[in-house]
Amino acid sequence: MISNKIPFKILFFFFFSLCSAQKTEIKKPVYSYLGRVELLENNKVLLIGSASSVTFNFKGNSCDISLQSVDSIAHHNYVSLELDGEYIGRLKVEKGAMQSFPIVITKKKNAHCLTIYKATEASSGGVLFGGTTAKLTEINPENKKKIEFIGDSITCGYGNDTAAIPCGTGEWYDQHNAYLSYGSVLSRALNAVCVLSSVSGFGMYRNWNDEHKEESNMPDVYENLYLNNDNSKPYDFAFQPDLVSICLGTNDLSDGDGEKERLPFNEEKFISNYIAFIKTVYKHAPNTRIVLLNSPMVSGDKNVTLLRCLKKVIQAFENDTQHKTIALFEFKPMKGNGCGSHPDIADDKIMAEQLTPFFKKILDEK
Repeated sequence: MISNKIPFKILFFFFFSLCSAQKTEIKKPVYSYLGRVELLENNKVLLIGSASSVTFNFKGNSCDISLQSVDSIAHHNYVSLELDGEYIGRLKVEKGAMQSFPIVITKKKNAHCLTIYKATEASSGGVLFGGTTAKLTEINPENKKKIEFIGDSITCGYGNDTAAIPCGTGEWYDQHNAYLSYGSVLSRALNAVCVLSSVSGFGMYRNWNDEHKEESNMPDVYENLYLNNDNSKPYDFAFQPDLVSICLGTNDLSDGDGEKERLPFNEEKFISNYIAFIKTVYKHAPNTRIVLLNSPMVSGDKNVTLLRCLKKVIQAFENDTQHKTIALFEFKPMKGNGCGSHPDIADDKIMAEQLTPFFKKILDEK
């Protein structure tokens, strides 16, 4: 009787061991994603928000990447590339089917790291990453401080990159380069990672040329992955920022195009919407530290008004014991040299340099 049971026990042990091995086998990640992205099947990812990115490590000196511009209306898009920690330029992704792009590798090394950043913003559609021909190796996520930048066109990097296409020519997004926006530059200077939640033309209670009648504003879309009215795909807020920077108000204070009806700036509505929006941010990131920024594109009496409003917003939270004290940062006056008087690449760098010691102090306290 005993001898008849031994084979069964051995078989059972082998089966159990095999199952255990299968359960504990973990597939090592080869891609790292950051920002507002949508993960799809077969390691494909749709880059949605400004500066959203995919990173991978690879061996050898051969690498092609597959990209496609995706939107309801066919048009081109842009990505920026960083190879081995160095910016190697902006790439135009023409409309149409998936395209293959060779990556020029000048430094002959055994291992490389490539990051593909969406240079354009969410409202210009997505860029689909379809994979690479490179020989991928394991990627280990780095433990860095995290910053979220909430804002409008300034935060998007609108109109900052005019090297290839001058202002006033091409499409409205042809000069976008979120990789060289002030938030991205600042994050790299601080050895931090960032997410840009920004939409050109948007404000806190009204937009550049809309009194919140025909268009959504930032509080309306912030919780949606695509930063639009599609609430069927909510943003998961898995990225938990140590610091949230909010730079809104430029469009609330704008005069519009001068043709469409524009009401006087409503301080009360701006402040109340701002307070409610901060509560939304706290709902998703309760342990963050919030910093409010004025605008480098707002000056004179409008800047005085904006600062007065921001201080009242902060005052509304002075008795809040659940969250860290809200800070205020004031940019030095600036005349933007990019398209539509927006900051250009050099201006974005100046803004980042102004913010660096202020943000570093806050991050070092965490």
